Amino acid sequence: MIKTKIGVILLLFFIPLFLFSQKHVQFDSLFNKQIKTKSEKFKEDLNFKKAHLFFVEKNWDSTLVYSGKQLNNAPNNELREYSLYFRGVSFKNKKLFKEAEKELNKISSDFEFYYKVRIKLGEIAVEQKQYNKALQYFQGILKETDKAVYDLKKSVILHNIGLCYLHLTKFDKAEEYLFRSADLQKAEKDTLLLIGSYMDIATLYYEQYKDQLAIPYFEKAYNLSKNVKSFELKQNSTMNMAVIEENRKNFAAALAYRKEYETWKDSLNDQNKVWAIADLEKKFAVKEKQKEVNILEAENKLKAAERNGFIISSVLLLLLLGGGIYLYKQKNKTSKIILEQKNELDILNAAKDKMFSIVSHDLRSSVNALKRSNTKLLENLESKNFAALDALLHQNSAITNETYNLLENLLNWALVQTKQVYFHQESLHLHSIVEQVQYNYTALAANKNISLENSVSIDEYVYADLDSLKIIIRNLIDNAIKFTNPNGFISIYSRHSDNENCCLVIEDSGIGMNALIRNSILNPAAIVSKKDKDEFVGTALGLQLCKSLIIKNEGQLEIESEENKGTKMIIILPQAK
Repeated sequence: MIKTKIGVILLLFFIPLFLFSQKHVQFDSLFNKQIKTKSEKFKEDLNFKKAHLFFVEKNWDSTLVYSGKQLNNAPNNELREYSLYFRGVSFKNKKLFKEAEKELNKISSDFEFYYKVRIKLGEIAVEQKQYNKALQYFQGILKETDKAVYDLKKSVILHNIGLCYLHLTKFDKAEEYLFRSADLQKAEKDTLLLIGSYMDIATLYYEQYKDQLAIPYFEKAYNLSKNVKSFELKQNSTMNMAVIEENRKNFAAALAYRKEYETWKDSLNDQNKVWAIADLEKKFAVKEKQKEVNILEAENKLKAAERNGFIISSVLLLLLLGGGIYLYKQKNKTSKIILEQKNELDILNAAKDKMFSIVSHDLRSSVNALKRSNTKLLENLESKNFAALDALLHQNSAITNETYNLLENLLNWALVQTKQVYFHQESLHLHSIVEQVQYNYTALAANKNISLENSVSIDEYVYADLDSLKIIIRNLIDNAIKFTNPNGFISIYSRHSDNENCCLVIEDSGIGMNALIRNSILNPAAIVSKKDKDEFVGTALGLQLCKSLIIKNEGQLEIESEENKGTKMIIILPQAK
């Protein structure tokens, strides 16, 4: 089986590289104590005190305002370095990296927390994709992490070094530092950081196509995430497992993981909804109670008009009852609309997931085959092996044609699924249509010395859409050529089914198929993939498209086939009246 590197289509959105920072670590007490000491020592510097308070609250805009005032209005030399550090961190968190780097570079190396400055500069370099520059900062810090005076974790620095090497595709170095970091986190029982490390180790292996090494670490991350309260980690680890199972074609397990992902994603929203509903119920209860009080007061004041009051109360009750019934019906109507919209959304999501699965597997397989073939082409070009070069050029052409056909099928499939295709049924001369499509495949069949014969009766007319019928015939002829051995034959002919329908048969002498594959192709919900050779990957997307278009033309598809005995693809379409 060809390895699948998940990061290209799907996991690019779900496997983040966790750049660990001190903000993830509750290990900053020394710095906080020192700032508090400075704030108490210089009580007259109110701007610094406010900047410190806003910095602790992570209110970055206010931190910038008051730290700037401190620098401009009362430039105390002891507080200058802290104010510049406040500004650098604030700009960094606001994604203004150039301004952050400028402020941090103003801080003197004599600053007692200068190691924190270098860590922030390293993180900024990573954000700007300057990984070699980031390595210089982190490796310089790593040499000093064993000093007791420093309130930072060595595992954080090791992890960040590993990520830099990973971005630089120096996988051996990345693997060494990521594992050193993970070992320290296990020893320190730091589960949150360890989950991120496992995900990044898995990403490292996927970058090298080492699926069998990567998947266990995704599973470890997923199992650990069950014991933490971070919804973000739970979501990421669960989605990773869903995509892994999709690549394994284990769609049942993938669906279970996706449902779990949606549960974590919506849990916080659901809790907010519960609180909002409870608040509304409380207000409604108070309102109803107030109505009862008002009614009692009215009865006390209007004892002389008790009968009239009874009539008025009855009318009000009837109005309330009618309003309640109306609201209940409206609620049911709204619920039905929401349920219908949800079902439509589920269908669209299923179509989207199906398309992503096909794109991630089949396109990458074709491109990988082309890459391998080009590598061989360069090798034979250097050795001037012209016979091999000729074969490889023909092979590259075939792969390119396969990829183009796949893209065309994807486009047509997407148009059909989203109901954007123009569809017009009319009377069509079947022999002429087959002849037009056959002409485009004459050269391809000749390359394999395959006999391609059109024996469709010239009297046959079908009632169908022209463009979709050409797509159907083109895909089935293309498959017949692909799976027919050299010196074989392909015969296209028609036969009567009944007075209402016409059968178009595309018969080949190819490799055939067993009952399991035949039934999978005919299953409306199935998408199957099969390989012909290492250089060519066949996808059932074309067949899926054919099935959809045949059904849209009020017809049906039948298959007669045995392994090594050829295949008959039978298209049953309405006859033109």
